[in-house]
Amino acid sequence: MYDKLEKSRLTANHIKVITAAILGDLLEFFDFFLIGYVLAFIIVPWKLNYGQTSAVLLSAGIGAMLGAAFFGAVADRVGRRPIFIATVLCFSIATGFMYWTPEGNWIYLTFFRFFVGFGLGGLYSVDLPLVQEFVPSRHRGRISGIITSCVPIGTMLGSVLAAFLSQIVGWRGLFLIGLIPALLTLLIRAWVPESPRWLVSRGRYKEAENAILWAIGEKRRFNEKVEAGADAAVKVEVHEIDPKARFTDLFKYPRSLLVSWITNLGQQVAYYGFTLWGPTILTLVLNIPAAQAAKLFISVTLCGFVGRLFWSFCSDWLGRRISGLLIGIGGCTFTILAGLNYNTFYGSVSMIWVFMIIAYFFVDGGFAIVGPYGSEVWPRHLRATGMGSAYGFGGLGKIIGPIALAFFAGSSNIVSPKATIDAIVPAFTFMGAFALLTGITYLFGIETRKKSIEEIDAILQEGKGVA
Repeated sequence: MYDKLEKSRLTANHIKVITAAILGDLLEFFDFFLIGYVLAFIIVPWKLNYGQTSAVLLSAGIGAMLGAAFFGAVADRVGRRPIFIATVLCFSIATGFMYWTPEGNWIYLTFFRFFVGFGLGGLYSVDLPLVQEFVPSRHRGRISGIITSCVPIGTMLGSVLAAFLSQIVGWRGLFLIGLIPALLTLLIRAWVPESPRWLVSRGRYKEAENAILWAIGEKRRFNEKVEAGADAAVKVEVHEIDPKARFTDLFKYPRSLLVSWITNLGQQVAYYGFTLWGPTILTLVLNIPAAQAAKLFISVTLCGFVGRLFWSFCSDWLGRRISGLLIGIGGCTFTILAGLNYNTFYGSVSMIWVFMIIAYFFVDGGFAIVGPYGSEVWPRHLRATGMGSAYGFGGLGKIIGPIALAFFAGSSNIVSPKATIDAIVPAFTFMGAFALLTGITYLFGIETRKKSIEEIDAILQEGKGVA
């Protein structure tokens, strides 16, 4: 029934859906990380202590875990498009409300930061399934990866605006700028129809036909009425309506559950641990100011961005499982080498810095696989629910990583533990082990490369994700 969609080239309408998803991810992470720059302005005048700062920072992480699970489940019930819109409104309006934060009221900030994270987790759980259900399977891996590759641009946008506009608009003005993503909802309403696969699952066949015809460029508007006898080549076959998604149904697919949950957890433990402690380690080992360490870390993050793009294409070339395994092996190897060579120099070049750059190619680049694959391994009626649950479970990595680093450093500060020389090797080994765990776990999953959504569904239904 989806032959024309699968055989289609990437049309202008495909690009519209992809662009909307890219803008959504870019702008949500701009809003999400904006607080880091704002705290630099308020932490001293507000006299915030460690516990208060921790609450502000961690509230969004908790919100993201819950939002991913909640919105993912709702998206399988009411559709991808309305939840796409709802999540964008959630995080952008919550950011805008922080403009009116009463002076010194960190509880107000914490409350709305929770909803910024709640919307972020939800959007990440619905935009990839939406795009994947529109694009031909031969493009699905790299397009999904490219979407996740644009996330660092949002973070970079936050740093640029904070650097150049904060003196003009103040920290409150930065939050007001965070309202801009709400305008994206107008673009979504105009550009993005409901997923044809979801429409078929709910028995809305005529709307599904319209969405397919629009996607392949044979209709100018996706909300046109379908005339009787319209293009039989794309007419959808009548199928039994899928059951409504229930969270407990996830456990009927243990293989999908294991692979999506563990890869998300391992990826986030390694990434957030590495990113959190990286600049601090460079400051300690090289005995340089924090500002100079931050400049050195720019090359690390740029290599991560290149890694995301590279692995996006590799996922369609080598397959998800092999690419994921290589990422895990590479991330483990170079993260541990970075720790072991913390005091090694080649001339004047620090080898820990060199190995950190290479390691980030894998540790950050892995996001090009883990998110898209975490959606693909679930059947149609559980796709957003499954991805949301995996991203939510993986969010524990934001907590496990800092706690582990604090443990190795003997620090009570789990948000930004003070680095010690003795903690470097065990901490980097710990992060490397999680990277390797992630890579090995991919081998237990099914290969989704060049398989249509329907072929994946058939494999999953036949073996319930076990074989």
